[in-house]
Amino acid sequence: MSSPQRYIAHFDLDSFFVSVEVLKNPSLKGKPVIVGGSAERGVVSTCSYEARKFGVKSAMPMKTALQRCPHAIILQGSYADYADYSERVTQIIAEKAPLFEKASIDEFYIDLTGMDMYDDPFQWTIQLREIIIQKTGLPISFGLAGNKMVAKIATDLAKPNGYIRVPPGKEKEFLAPLPVGRISGVGEHTIEVLSSMGIHTIRELSEASPVLLSHRLGKAGQSLYEKAQGIHHGIVQPFHESKSVSAENTFEENISDPELLHGELVRLTEKVAYALRRDARFAGCIAVKIRYPDFETRSKQMSISPSCHDDDFIPAALQLLQALHVPGTSVRLLGVRLSDFSLPVTQTNLFSDTSRKSQLYQAIDDVKNKFGKAALQKARSLPRKNK
Repeated sequence: MSSPQRYIAHFDLDSFFVSVEVLKNPSLKGKPVIVGGSAERGVVSTCSYEARKFGVKSAMPMKTALQRCPHAIILQGSYADYADYSERVTQIIAEKAPLFEKASIDEFYIDLTGMDMYDDPFQWTIQLREIIIQKTGLPISFGLAGNKMVAKIATDLAKPNGYIRVPPGKEKEFLAPLPVGRISGVGEHTIEVLSSMGIHTIRELSEASPVLLSHRLGKAGQSLYEKAQGIHHGIVQPFHESKSVSAENTFEENISDPELLHGELVRLTEKVAYALRRDARFAGCIAVKIRYPDFETRSKQMSISPSCHDDDFIPAALQLLQALHVPGTSVRLLGVRLSDFSLPVTQTNLFSDTSRKSQLYQAIDDVKNKFGKAALQKARSLPRKNK
């Protein structure tokens, strides 16, 4: 018996932060708007399409952005407003969708596989988009395809405020004329390698030798070859309103060295803090867990001022570890958990002059989003070389 035709919709709120600011101040509509802080020390978080026409991009230093678009309107942004509107969209999708994944504050995947037996998935998705626009006033684009990768690429091409359907079986044909950089995970280095092989479009990538691609790019080569065929096996992860976010590591060999334990705890804390910022939340409680070789498990938690920043969590995590761990005792597992989620009581400004720390984390997260979570780490969290 053959598998049912997959239908995956990808929704993305267009220039989300800017769109919220336009709702708050309609006079900004149609103007070059940049959300991202001061001209001296800020980093572009997002910008309107009018600003993008001048070459302004996310993660760009504000000084560079203003050189390209001197007449841009600079806004410092409001975390609470963005989180509030994201929650509104999430609730609308949760009421309508059979299965959905919230990939970030402004991005969603919906699995509509099997719906074609009762309804037209494309028309259903159009109607959902219209409901979101009607109830929130936010522009939103979507792509509908047979897998997550193609659906996301379709969304990118549909922007701003549009939609594209890729018919079943047409994934490879749809991708063929696009540049290889459209494939998620293909960065500048990979583009350079492929260009040296005479590969510039996804069609050329699909016609390349998978053996040669693997030789030049390692495991990524085979993966890219499959993606160029329009093949992607990622599934939509069911969304649940998390009460906590955690990370832990079971060591291959038990560890007693305090320096190694501290470094790993810092790495785990960075990981959960990054996940917290991706979900646009603050946490007011942190817990550390350790497990000994005999499987005895201990944990301890403490309340802290609500935050989403690594360096607010790390001292507390290290303090908890010190209270839990008996010096010299081997540890089998180490974990950290953040909970007690909230929005800021005040309109906390993620990008203001007075929050250079937040600007730094925004820049760091932009790098991680583009190049992977391990692209930037604190030095103390890196593996220590043997002396």
